[in-house]
Formats: sequence, C-alpha cells, structure tokens
Amino acid sequence: MTETPETLPPCPQCSGAYAYEMGALLVCPECGHEWSPAAAETEDAAAGQNVVKDAVGNVLADGDTVTVIKTLKVKGSPSGIKAGTKVRGIRLIENAVDGHDIDCKVDGFGAMQLKSSVVKKA
Repeated sequence: MTETPETLPPCPQCSGAYAYEMGALLVCPECGHEWSPAAAETEDAAAGQNVVKDAVGNVLADGDTVTVIKTLKVKGSPSGIKAGTKVRGIRLIENAVDGHDIDCKVDGFGAMQLKSSVVKKA
C-alpha cells in the first residue's frame, strides 16, 4: 500500500501532517511516533460506534439487565414504573428517538423504550 503524502493520515499522537511510510508502519518525523495504518482505521471505526452508558457511566450492551433508578410516569397507567424495577434482556437502539435508546419489555407494562439516563446496570 503506497500512499501519497496528501493521503497519509495525520499522526494520532501530535496531529502532525508530515507522516511517512517505513515498511508496514507510518512514522511521524515531528514526534517520532510509529503506528500501523490498519490499527488507526480500527480505532476510527470503534470511535464511530454509538456507545450507550447508563446513569452512573457503565457501558450497556444488548441483553444486559438494568434497574430503573427513578419512578417513571407512563401514559394510560395509574401507577407507572417504580424505582427499582428490573428490566431483563434490553436491546440498544442505534437511532435514538428523543433520547430513548433502550428497547425492552417491562413486566406488567409490555414493550417500551427507555432513556439510558434513568437506568443503571444490574
């Protein structure tokens, strides 16, 4: 893979624009940092993924069990969802609507969407 200097990525350490190829690695002459272009692409792809965190900062994943941390009002229900309710088997939504980034089934209420800011990983 031979790239022209215009297409080489900047240094991930110092953002220097004068990187050059040395074998399979890219080298920054300004700070001396060496990196693999494949590793930089993988990091960029990982950074582009949507990371959903709960109210205390834990990273959530599909299938996790979460606990509701505050009582939620539900339209058409006299009681709502009480704080401490466990919700099992959540699914994360990529294109969140109004901040509702968790799709789940709550016992006694059925399918609904929740905001990650009102749950904590159990």
